Amino acid sequence: MDWQELTKLTQGQALIVERVRVAGKSIAIEGQFELPQLARLNPEDQVFVTAFVRSHGSIKEMEQVFGVSYPTIKARLNRIASSLDFYETNPKPSRAEVLDRLQRKEISAEEAIRELEALK
Repeated sequence: MDWQELTKLTQGQALIVERVRVAGKSIAIEGQFELPQLARLNPEDQVFVTAFVRSHGSIKEMEQVFGVSYPTIKARLNRIASSLDFYETNPKPSRAEVLDRLQRKEISAEEAIRELEALK
């Protein structure tokens, strides 16, 4: 059974996977696992995201593939994005991290002051 069939079967209800088996091996892991965010999207949105990645993020190409306008593509991207959790990829350093870098002489006192003030 593929994800699309599973999504149709569950009618969009949240799923908890309780057993995972390594393909071709006799290894299984039991527990409670949530599906990745993209697997929780409905099948149409999964196709849309796949097409967006394949087009290297070209909205112009997406307009041609789906036969819709720029605002329609943007609205759908915004709707999908609002349903996903995003994680900070460049979080601000903690006060302790700034002071450690200062102590190791990786940054100047002036840089440390600027970074510490930005944390307020």
